Amino acid sequence: MSNRILLILLWLLTACDPFHTQFDDVEKAHNYRAHELTPVATSTDPLKIVTWNIKYGGGRILFFWECGGSVGNMTKAEVVHNLEGLADKIRELSPDILLLQEADVQSKRSAYVDQVQYLLDHTHLNYGVYASAWKADFIPSDGIGRMDSGNAILSRWPLSNSERIALPLIGNYSFIEKYFYLKRNILKTEVLHPSRTFAVVNVHTEAFAEDSTKLDHLARFAQVLAEVSAAGLPFVAGGDLNSIPPGSPQVADFPDDNCGDARFEGDDYTGEEDWLDPLYTQFHSAIPLSDFQAIPGAFFSFVGSDGDLPWNRCLDYLERHGPRRSVSLDALIEDNHAKFAAEVEDPRERIHKQQMAARLHEAIDELKPEFREIVIMKHLQEMPYKDIAEALEIPMGTVMSRLFHARKALAKLMEPHRAR
Repeated sequence: MSNRILLILLWLLTACDPFHTQFDDVEKAHNYRAHELTPVATSTDPLKIVTWNIKYGGGRILFFWECGGSVGNMTKAEVVHNLEGLADKIRELSPDILLLQEADVQSKRSAYVDQVQYLLDHTHLNYGVYASAWKADFIPSDGIGRMDSGNAILSRWPLSNSERIALPLIGNYSFIEKYFYLKRNILKTEVLHPSRTFAVVNVHTEAFAEDSTKLDHLARFAQVLAEVSAAGLPFVAGGDLNSIPPGSPQVADFPDDNCGDARFEGDDYTGEEDWLDPLYTQFHSAIPLSDFQAIPGAFFSFVGSDGDLPWNRCLDYLERHGPRRSVSLDALIEDNHAKFAAEVEDPRERIHKQQMAARLHEAIDELKPEFREIVIMKHLQEMPYKDIAEALEIPMGTVMSRLFHARKALAKLMEPHRAR
């Protein structure tokens, strides 16, 4: 027995990659195809594109590393049940392109179900590509065992020139941690659409690094998008960026992971408020940043409840309440005035509007100095965010954050005068 152990140790020390966890900087992605193709109708409708971190088909199962969790591995019945729910929702949404993160293909924790193939075979989507982000023949901790989980792109149309682009590893991890830890990546492919070929790029950036690794991932993501654009290809990109938009009113203590008993600490984006600025500056966002900043709560994840444990499910919120309209501060003020204005304005209403305008200026004067200057620059002088940032010598994300809090404070000051 001792000789066998020594031989195994010698093999581990001398083999280059004994558990097959390593990847090249750029390599071909793995191709998928549904067992039965679904015919694609010719349509001029805009494309519908969805991105979804499916948590390896875990659904609402709480795993050992989560708040209140204890589960390590799922049964096949649990996995299939959760995948059925995913497939039902995908068919209901009917996307043309689907970006997935945390999809398992041959992992012990998900009963070795190939989730990419399952979703292709149980939805209208026909083709897929996959890039491992966490792969090992065996991981010797927490009963994890065999692991193969990563990013995928599913499509109605064929895919071509698909690449897995490696992202940097966490710099301050030890050799053994780096060897078994996630190898995050960018998955890039080209969709052979009948009208025009276009690129799709999917990323899942680092979540738990305490150094600059996540920032490096975001910078590499922006670089890849710039390269695709320079090549003349239209593209759509998305994924799980583990980040918050500039101007977010909350950067820490999120209710869905603020329990204190999880393996990993709760998300805290303090100091990262402006890390997405280059993406918003260089590229068009599906949700305009101004919409988010006007009413951020409309885009926050819904936190429901299951016993005493919160759930982070934005989709639930959107289904129950529908998308909320977002407006600028100017529009809100105009709307307030309109509530008091009749089609034929009488002198009393005119006087009231004048009083409201005067009160608004008084309320602006009552704001804290850093809030007051932001409101004046943005709403009275109509300066762009970039110019405000340069004038005040602060990051653009700080400008957006201050403006959000200034608007909130201003609305509170105006509230007694609106309800008359």
